[in-house]
Amino acid sequence: MNDEELLQRIHELVAEEHALESGAAHALTDEQRRRQSALEMSLDQCWDLLRQRRARRQYGQDPDEAAVRSGEVVEHYRQ
Repeated sequence: MNDEELLQRIHELVAEEHALESGAAHALTDEQRRRQSALEMSLDQCWDLLRQRRARRQYGQDPDEAAVRSGEVVEHYRQ
């Protein structure tokens, strides 16, 4: 996945997240909360991969060698 594809995926995930949140009148159902958590994890992974690609490019390395990290890894990053 190249940078443009990653950014497009990020926009899609954010749009779905916003639709989910705006579609819930009061509180999210259990299923909606699970989907929201999955969306957040996917977003974290996409942002992480994009950052890896940019860093590799900046330091003269091949951005295509960047890899998606597990959800367990990216969810423990400091913001």
